[in-house]
Amino acid sequence: MTDDGKLDEMARAGFEDRVAAAQGDGLQLAQLAITASRIGLGPRVYALAREAQALAPDDADVASMAGELISAGVPGWHFYMVLDEARNTAFEAAIKRAVTPETRVLDIGAGTGLLAMMAARAGAASVTSCEMNPAIADAATEIVALNGYADRVRILSAPSTAIGPEDLGGKATLIVSEIVSNNLLSEDVLPTMADAVERLLAPGGKMIPEAGQIVVSLADWDGYGRDGMEDVAGFDMRPFNRLEQRPLRLKVGDRGIELRGDPADLFDFDFTTGGPWPDEQCSVDLVADGNYINGVIQWIRLRVDAKSSYENRPKPETMSNWAALFVPFGREIVPPAGTIIRVYGSHDRHSVRIWVDEQMIGADR
Repeated sequence: MTDDGKLDEMARAGFEDRVAAAQGDGLQLAQLAITASRIGLGPRVYALAREAQALAPDDADVASMAGELISAGVPGWHFYMVLDEARNTAFEAAIKRAVTPETRVLDIGAGTGLLAMMAARAGAASVTSCEMNPAIADAATEIVALNGYADRVRILSAPSTAIGPEDLGGKATLIVSEIVSNNLLSEDVLPTMADAVERLLAPGGKMIPEAGQIVVSLADWDGYGRDGMEDVAGFDMRPFNRLEQRPLRLKVGDRGIELRGDPADLFDFDFTTGGPWPDEQCSVDLVADGNYINGVIQWIRLRVDAKSSYENRPKPETMSNWAALFVPFGREIVPPAGTIIRVYGSHDRHSVRIWVDEQMIGADR
């Protein structure tokens, strides 16, 4: 163990004693919240920061420390997710079709509380929404009250795996969630849905969304390599470019993305079954259209219900909360129209990997 590691271990061992000694002192508690963040006591950070704010509401130093700590724990995508009008429209339409005056709703991943309030507005008998991030749960609770739904929507500061039917007043007849990532799986939608269907969904209950697909297409992106290292102060830096993180995140409205040929579903997950979804490897054959290609691009599609779907297929000037993921080739190619390019994929319950065997592709530019 390094010296820093030993110091952090010592700090953790005596941390709660220091918190007890600092009770009533907002500045000390804010400083301890910073310490908790530094030594790996993440779950303590928010509670200490909030307590510090409450004790010293007029202290600018405390406000700065606590505010930065709290906001640091909130992923930035929460702020533009709710601006995705196509997503909001698709989900609300499905919620309106599913909800009756007898519907008991569980919303997994409250976020701002938007989907929970949509369910309440649609006339659900009860809506319970769970959120594992305590800062977000508190904000959602405030938003729900601000909009007049506190009597119909309850926010629980907990992951769905930590609640039971007794917290809902019985098993849910509708589960609403939006815990999918750019590659569909990285927010743990599969284990979460497996647990929810088994323990929290009533027989015959509905789910929104019902299913999700991982879609791939051949593509040419004119931005690839544009920002890579070449000559820096007279030195050739190109070998460093291979360390760039892959896949690359692209805005789906990027005008430089050109899809080449028809897309295909690489993986398809029916959330309503609850799984199991064993680790899997598969491939799909994509057909080149005769134009330049420099990679494979991946996006997602959600079957929100039987009548609504959402897809963030790349297209100029479109907007999506989710990015498209670009897996670049080592070179740009221009295979003849009709050339088959096999795209491989593998997934476990938490992640996806996509690749192409470039040795099997010819026709260099």
